[in-house]
Parts: sequence; C-alpha cells; structure tokens
Amino acid sequence: MKKKKQSLTKAEEQVMQYLWDLGKGFLKNIVERFPEPRPAYTTVSTVVRVLVRKGFIGFKTYGKINEYFPLIDKQKYFTSRLKPMVSNYLSSPEAFASFFTNENLDLSEMEEIKTIVDQKIKELKQKK
Repeated sequence: MKKKKQSLTKAEEQVMQYLWDLGKGFLKNIVERFPEPRPAYTTVSTVVRVLVRKGFIGFKTYGKINEYFPLIDKQKYFTSRLKPMVSNYLSSPEAFASFFTNENLDLSEMEEIKTIVDQKIKELKQKK
C-alpha cells in the first residue's frame, strides 16, 4: 500500500470488502456483489482504477481483461483505521474496552471477547 493515502472513501471501502470476500476476481465479479440496484459497470471500474492507483489493488492481465486482487490484508487495513479512531475518540485502550462493555453486548459476546483477550495474554506471557 502506498503511504500517500491510507484511507478509503465509502465507495472504495465497499469495493475492497467485496474483493476481500472474493480473494480475487474480475470486474464483473465485483459488480455482481453489489445489491440491486447495482451501480453502473463504469462507476465500479473507475473506483477499481483509483484503488489500483492508490496501491490497494493489484491485477493480472489476461488478454484485454484484468483479474484484480487485494494488495493489503483486510485485518491490516482495519487495524490501520482503528488505531487513529481509538486515539482520537477514546483516551486510552481501557476506555476503548469500556466502550464495548457499555454497548449492550450480551453475555456470550462478552465471553467471546474475554476468551480472545485471555488467549492473547497467554501468548504474550509465553513469549517472555
């Protein structure tokens, strides 16, 4: 991913979501992912070209057709977007965790979060 612009517009992010789900695909495959009424093929093509220029998408050419694939991992993009949000809107990682515990999560959702955190703590302790 190029460093000059790391964020995506809503349209770009939507295309990336579909491409992350596909793994790789042709423009036709991406357009088919959109709900009805779908945007024009040329509109999606324009967004894809912008994503290629930004360094988020790569492609392999077969004759006159390009097969597109993401150049950035979905998790890495999410993390790159989440860190500034947390630092801009919440004062600390503790405030971030508190935010989720106050957002009407049910018991099973909170237990799942706890399991994930406990597992990460265990892994970090084993590395020491």
